[in-house]
Amino acid sequence: MESSTRREIQPGYQSGFANEFATEALPGALPQGRNSPQRAPYGLYAEQLSGTAFTAPRGHNRRSWLYRIRPAAVHQPFTALPSHRLVANFADVPPTPPNQLRWDPLPMPTEPTDFIDGWVTMAGNGSAEAMSGCAIHVYAANQSMQDRYFYNADGELLIVPQAGRLSIFTEMGKLDVEPFEIAVIPRGVRFSVALPDGRASGYICENFGAQLRLPDLGPIGSNGLANPRDFLTPHAAYEDREGDFELVAKLNGHLWRADIDHSPLDVVAWHGNYAPYKYDLRHFNTIGSISYDHPDPSIFLVLQSQSDTPGVDSIDFVIFPPRWLAAEDTFRPPWFHRNVASEFMGLVHGAYDAKAEGFVPGGASIHNCMSGHGPDADTFEKASNIDTSKPNKVDNTMAFMFETRTLLKPTRFALETAQLQAHYFECWQGLKKHFNPEQR
Repeated sequence: MESSTRREIQPGYQSGFANEFATEALPGALPQGRNSPQRAPYGLYAEQLSGTAFTAPRGHNRRSWLYRIRPAAVHQPFTALPSHRLVANFADVPPTPPNQLRWDPLPMPTEPTDFIDGWVTMAGNGSAEAMSGCAIHVYAANQSMQDRYFYNADGELLIVPQAGRLSIFTEMGKLDVEPFEIAVIPRGVRFSVALPDGRASGYICENFGAQLRLPDLGPIGSNGLANPRDFLTPHAAYEDREGDFELVAKLNGHLWRADIDHSPLDVVAWHGNYAPYKYDLRHFNTIGSISYDHPDPSIFLVLQSQSDTPGVDSIDFVIFPPRWLAAEDTFRPPWFHRNVASEFMGLVHGAYDAKAEGFVPGGASIHNCMSGHGPDADTFEKASNIDTSKPNKVDNTMAFMFETRTLLKPTRFALETAQLQAHYFECWQGLKKHFNPEQR
């Protein structure tokens, strides 16, 4: 038998980024004056969730106090679950080819598959054990998580939906996320995912290292790129449910399950700065050139995970949204380039302005360290002959990039799947020789 009581405050989001939030689903559930009183209101338990070392500087410290019906420790022992499509130690993957790589969208599963079972790792670097690097997954699901809850001890999750909405029920409230939005679930936060549209697919960057944050703006000034007020955290909402449930944990790339006799989403109130959040990519304030030259992609930076090297990030999350191009006498699409950084690209909607065909919504590409890439032959010819005295709008698009300072290593699955485009290299073979030493 199962008893069920759910109390939610809808609609409900707080704005801001990495600020101190305070929210309660019952009046007076937040203790006043001290974080852990001898007796918490409503008979709740006080529990601290820490996302950084206790001694981290105040400006970097991330923690929240949760006031919950039962502590998180109340569950049965974990036993192993198979997780053959997940990778968290990239020392064990096959040798990385220097080829440009591109994939068609993975097919929707034919068997009932929820959000957690629908993950497959495409590439990554570092390791979850060392808390350094990242794993990049795609997901495809056709079933809501039913009496099943999940948390990830390996890192925080940056979720980029491509098709289908996600209703993410977390310990700290509910996030409704649709394509063109992103969600970030901090390391350790428990959640369950429902599919309002019956199916969903998209991308996940699992960040093993320093938490994602907004970049400093430097010479840009006080405004531009992603604004803190547009990042939304949920109001407190709790489940008071008893029955037979499953708690799934991910630790060092392996999945584990435990029986639990109640919903772990039983936080009645919380305060702090360690919380899930969402952001609408359509609010991004794009910066660009209004004189000449196509700028570096760093002007499209939404979030960054900083490394131990000042100015060099472990992960950059970059988007390419609709925007005007006005630079004169300039090759307006991204130029041909080779980078020390490695790039994983995905497409949420429409078309990408540097590719005429082949890169479709739900697809992906990897251009690794020093692999030459850039516009295909058709895009080059078009951009070389366009009238740059007039601006043109890049519209009907939303592409993104997970860029890392470390080599992205494709998994065995990614190198062997039928969705790998064997002839991707041919998009550059049509680039003609224009060189004429007799004519400037």
